[in-house]
Amino acid sequence: MSISPSPAWRPEGCASISLVLQGGGALGAYQAGVYQALNEAGLEPDWVAGVSIGAINSALIAGNPRERRVERLHQFWDTITSRPVSWLPGFDDTSRMALGAWSAFMTTALGQPGFFQPNVPNPWISAPGSATATSFYNTAPLAKTLTELVDFDLLNDGPVRYAAGAVEVLSGNFAYFDRQDRRIGVEHVMASGALPPALPMVQIGTDWFWDGGLVSNTPLQHVLERGGNLDQLIFQVDLFSANGPLPRTMSDVLARQKDIQYSSRTRMVTDQLTAQHRRNQVLRRLLEKLPPHDLSEAEIALKEELQDQAEITILQLIYQQAAYEGQAKDYEFSAETMRVHWDSGYRDARATLAHKEWLKMPKAYGGTRVHDVHRPSE
Repeated sequence: MSISPSPAWRPEGCASISLVLQGGGALGAYQAGVYQALNEAGLEPDWVAGVSIGAINSALIAGNPRERRVERLHQFWDTITSRPVSWLPGFDDTSRMALGAWSAFMTTALGQPGFFQPNVPNPWISAPGSATATSFYNTAPLAKTLTELVDFDLLNDGPVRYAAGAVEVLSGNFAYFDRQDRRIGVEHVMASGALPPALPMVQIGTDWFWDGGLVSNTPLQHVLERGGNLDQLIFQVDLFSANGPLPRTMSDVLARQKDIQYSSRTRMVTDQLTAQHRRNQVLRRLLEKLPPHDLSEAEIALKEELQDQAEITILQLIYQQAAYEGQAKDYEFSAETMRVHWDSGYRDARATLAHKEWLKMPKAYGGTRVHDVHRPSE
């Protein structure tokens, strides 16, 4: 059933709204909750860019009319978490940890409905070069699910620009499948989420691709580099936090290792962006103080370029891991945990949007602002 979201709008001075979604498997329900809050508030993205599960969520958004996007996200997440794990809910951290471990075990043994299923035979006993030799699961169910839930004509020709990150297997080069450059099909979405050794590489043309998270799990840089001089409001939704507690157990070590590996240092990118824009402002002011006849052609061109620097506001939403979650959090697909992740994203987005002043665009040339509801001092 479709819903009627609030009328679409954008903050004053904002030329484009971007939604940037990190990879993170089962944690991706958090991103769906964030989008629901944006949809209800009427803040619809002009551009969605994702890696892995972020690319899948992005396709569900760009490939559906805005009044059906939340519904389609629900259909996807309800489908892939539909296998019953236990008749009893978790009542405390200990019981939820046990249920989570059981759910993750069932995923590794059975795959997930509408997503992936075990290869038979197992790759360790498959003939080299055979269809089952290079991954533990196949993603035929995901291809069917995406074909049913995503209108790829709308994704390519509709109002929302789409981009997904992947890695070319032979060269190791990172690539973005951006609808500005090519026609996007289901294979491009699946390539972005083909995380080895669990999921199979995906062939596109003569090339083979794996999950973009192997190189960079956050597509923020692509949005910044390809955004031109548009003044942007960017919602950066991360599923792994670069900051975390000191591990005390081996389970903590494995979880922390995964956080560091896949966080892709989003804060470092935003810090570098802010520093670069501040340097550009200083350089612009210095060039303005010099008489035009003292400037070379290159300096004149640079001065004109700096006059048109984009103004950018980044609102970061980073999933905050629950105490009972461990290193299997990205492949623990129980329906109960999915709803917890979804609700967490929804609450964080509502809390972010409650800061009306954060939606204001910077006033200075090429100004940049970064806000995080979990670190409000920023």
